[in-house]
Amino acid sequence: MRVGRPWSVAGIVAGGATLVLLAPAAPSVAQAPTTTKPLPLERLFDNRAVGDDTAPGTADFDGAGNSLSAQDLRAAGWTPGRAIALDAARLIWPRGAGSRPDNVIADGQSVELRGHGDALTLLVASSSPDGPGAGASGTGRIRYQDGSSGTYTLSAPDWRAGPAATKAVGLPHLNTADGQRAEAARLYAVTVPLRGDRQVASVTLPKDPGPGADLHVFAASLRQPARGWTGSWAASTAGYTKVGPWTDQTLRLVVHTSAGGPGARVRLENTFAAAPVEIGHATVALQAEAGGAAASGTPVPLTFRGRAGASIPAGAQVFSDPVNFPVPADANLLVSIHLPGPVAAVPVHTQATQRSFLSAPGSGDRTGEAGADAYTGTLTTWPFLTGVDVRGGPGSVVALGDSITDGTKSTTDANRRWPDVLARRLRAQSGVSGVPAYGVVNSGISANRVVTDVYPGDGVSTVTSGVSARSRLERDVLAQTSARTVVIFQGINDLRWGTSAEDVIAGLKDLAARAHARGLRVVGGTITPCEGESLCTADADARRSVVNAFIRDNGGVFDAVLDFDAVVRDPGHPSRILPAYDSGDHLHPGDAGLKAMADAIPLRSLATG
Repeated sequence: MRVGRPWSVAGIVAGGATLVLLAPAAPSVAQAPTTTKPLPLERLFDNRAVGDDTAPGTADFDGAGNSLSAQDLRAAGWTPGRAIALDAARLIWPRGAGSRPDNVIADGQSVELRGHGDALTLLVASSSPDGPGAGASGTGRIRYQDGSSGTYTLSAPDWRAGPAATKAVGLPHLNTADGQRAEAARLYAVTVPLRGDRQVASVTLPKDPGPGADLHVFAASLRQPARGWTGSWAASTAGYTKVGPWTDQTLRLVVHTSAGGPGARVRLENTFAAAPVEIGHATVALQAEAGGAAASGTPVPLTFRGRAGASIPAGAQVFSDPVNFPVPADANLLVSIHLPGPVAAVPVHTQATQRSFLSAPGSGDRTGEAGADAYTGTLTTWPFLTGVDVRGGPGSVVALGDSITDGTKSTTDANRRWPDVLARRLRAQSGVSGVPAYGVVNSGISANRVVTDVYPGDGVSTVTSGVSARSRLERDVLAQTSARTVVIFQGINDLRWGTSAEDVIAGLKDLAARAHARGLRVVGGTITPCEGESLCTADADARRSVVNAFIRDNGGVFDAVLDFDAVVRDPGHPSRILPAYDSGDHLHPGDAGLKAMADAIPLRSLATG
C-alpha cells in the first residue's frame, strides 16, 4: 500500500466483489468524529491512472509504473469530462484523465456529496504494485444531514485480475514503463445502499486496507430514485454477438407493455461492448392492429438530452427524454432505432419469442415511417433496447430467471410468458385484491445460471447465456425502474450442469440479501422438474429436491415463496412436468404450464406494504 493515499466507497458489485450491506442508520450519538472537512472528490485526487501511449511514464496507476491507455479509453467513448450512465447512475469520467491526477486512493478521506438517492454509485478498481492482485476491501461511513450515519463495506476487484462479468469498461491494453502490453484492464461500478428517506451530507472513504493493495476511486454519484415512473417492459442483455455489419439501417423492435401511462421513455444499453455505438434517431409508436412492422399512426420522435441522437460509450446506457405518448397496458409498441453504422457487434437479448424488423443495408433513417415496406428483414432478438418506462404507476415487479421466465417454448408473438400472464392478473384484480397494478419486467435469460458466468462478460461470442444472476443483479434487478419486488426463480441450469445444491443455495441467499439491502421485497420460486431432458439426471433431480427444500423452509431468506414445482409437476411422477403443461422438451412448460404458474401466484405475496 502506498502511503498517504485516500480510499474509496461502495459496495455491491456482484460476481467479483463482496456483498455490501449498509448498517442501519443510527442517531447522532457515539459517532466517529469527522477529522477533515468534506471536499469534492476531484479535489482529493492524488493518483494518475491514465497516460498517453506516447508517454507511458507520465502515469503510475499501481505503484509499479503501469497505467491505463488514454487512447483505449477514447476509443471506448470514455473521454475526459464525459457523463457515463451506468446502472441508472450518472457518473463523470474525470476531466483531467490523461493529463493530471484522475483518482484518489482511499484512506479515510471525507467526500462532499449532498442530496437524496436510493444508492451511491462509485467507479473504482484496486491495484497492487506486485502485479495482478486479489482486490481490496475496507469499511467506510455515510453521514446524513440529520446527524445520523451508517457504515458500509466495499470489496473492489483488481484492475488486471478482476472478473469481466461485472466490469463497467474493459480495455485491451495497459501501458508500462517499457511500452504498451496486450493485457486486459478493467474498471468497476459499485453501489452502496442508502437511506432513501434521508439526505446525504458526506461519505467517508474506507481506510487504507494495508500493504499490497490500493483502492482507487474515479467518480461518485448519488443514484436518483425513478420517482413518477414505472417499468413496463424490460429485457436483459444476454451476450455480445456479431451482426451484419449493419450500415445505415433501422431496427424496428416489437415489445409488449405490462403497465400503461400517459408518457414514456426508453432505455438503450451498450453492455459488454468494447466501442461506442451511434444512435442516429429513435421513435416510439403503437403497433398497428394487423401486426408486423406497421405503426398505428405516425411514430413519435425520441430525444436524448435534447438531441435527436446519442452516442453510447462502451458499457454504458442512455435514457431517452420523457415524451408525451400515451402507452396502453398490454399492448405492442414499436421502438425504431436508426444505426448510421457500421455496427459489427451488438449487445443482445437473444430469446425474444417475438418477431422484430430490420430495414435493408443503406436504406437510411426509417424511424419516422408508419408503413412497413422499408422493413424487409426480420429479427428474433432485441439489440440495444433494454427498457420501456411509463409515467406514473406504483412501480414494478422484476422476474429474475432463466429460459422458463424468458418464455422459451411459449408461442411466438403471443406474449404468453408467465410474467405476461402475471401482469394481466395484476391489472384485472388490483381493485379487488388491494394489490397495486404493478408493472412486471422480465429479467429472464435463456440458459442463465445463478452462480456461473457462462458468457464471461467480454468479447464477441456466440454464447448468449448471460453472465450469472449474481453478476447481473445490479443491472437487471436493483437498477430497474421503481423496482419494488423481485421474484427469484432460477437454479435449474446450475443443477443440470453439475453445480452442487449447496452452491446454488449460497447463490440464492446472496441474491436475496443484496436485494433486501436495497429495500426490495424478495420472493423465491421453487425449481420445476425436468426428468426426460438429457441433462436432468436422477442426481440433478436429487440436488433440485435439496434446493427446493431450502426454498420452502428458508428461515426468512425470502419474504414469500411461490411453489412453482408443485404447480407444474405430475402428481403421479413428481420428477416430471405434467404432460398437459409440458412444451414437449420436458424442461420448459408450454403456454398452459406458464399460465398455471402465473395463475397460482398469490398476488398479496408480491405487495410491499
